[in-house]
Amino acid sequence: MAVKETGVSYYGISYPEHARKDFEEMKAHNCTAVLLALTEFDLFFWKPNIPGIVDEAKKLGLKVYLNTWGVGKFFGGEPPSLFLQECHINDRQWTALTNEPLAAASPSSPAFREYFWGLIDELARTCDADGFFWDEPHYAMPVYPVSYQSTADFTCRNPITQQIFLDKYGYEMPKTLTKTVLKFRFDQANEILSEASRIAKSINPDLSVTQCSLPADNHFYSSYARGFDQWERIAFNPDYDVFSTSILVDGNDPLIAHRNLAKKTVSLARQNNKPSQRWIQSFFRSPEHLNTIKDIVHIYREEGVDSIFSWTYRAGKGTILAAPQADKVWEILGEAFGEVLGA
Repeated sequence: MAVKETGVSYYGISYPEHARKDFEEMKAHNCTAVLLALTEFDLFFWKPNIPGIVDEAKKLGLKVYLNTWGVGKFFGGEPPSLFLQECHINDRQWTALTNEPLAAASPSSPAFREYFWGLIDELARTCDADGFFWDEPHYAMPVYPVSYQSTADFTCRNPITQQIFLDKYGYEMPKTLTKTVLKFRFDQANEILSEASRIAKSINPDLSVTQCSLPADNHFYSSYARGFDQWERIAFNPDYDVFSTSILVDGNDPLIAHRNLAKKTVSLARQNNKPSQRWIQSFFRSPEHLNTIKDIVHIYREEGVDSIFSWTYRAGKGTILAAPQADKVWEILGEAFGEVLGA
């Protein structure tokens, strides 16, 4: 089955005429789409230029998706958060056992919800993009530094969240991850994301929303402790149009792991009549044998993945997360995309 879409993430936001050259390079590397990774700083400082950057990509025939990258640190990504610099302490995620506010916005916070929804509203009104991308929404893990890794503690049990739980269930929110607490955390995260999806589509019904979820069943990420890992419920949600699952972060993970994740992703997407999307890593921990990148891309095609994206443009060259051989990785990824598009 042919792959319908290939793309990379891109965080070189600045001037449209500069971005156009990068988009041309993406096209030459067989990308049909681009994911604009928009930080809170971008959305504040470069806001006037973002619609023009979208337009430049569209003129070249690229699909354009807007990624709220690292917003509130509720979404995945390295960038710092302006919201967290100014918010009330109760708007942060608090740990359950140690009662410690963390550097991550609570999805239950009315202030964070209004802030995030306002960003989506403005982007949907000002940009001629094809859709939005919810990038690895998750609860922070209470270890230092704030991480994805598992501990006995969990978030979020701040005063706001505790009151919502009490009003809903009639008793104090436990300090352990009971089944009710797990469901509650998922529901709170799902609410903020579903409403953001509805806001975007109320402005432009043609916008698609891709929900990209972390793989909960591999060695790097802890299983189901980050609060938004239930793939079956996520894929079923009609507010999300594309079911996407995120990267395996070690380039030397066995190929069977990539195949199993692709199988599960495609199966859940098809059960819910949605396109499927898988991500491949082209930064930081690239495979020892770089042609493994091609093997993974072909596995995704064989399993019926509709859209294959990679993080990130030029394999992160010039960043702290650059692949060791970034130029070569970028070249191989482009070749791999060319081999599966329409194949």
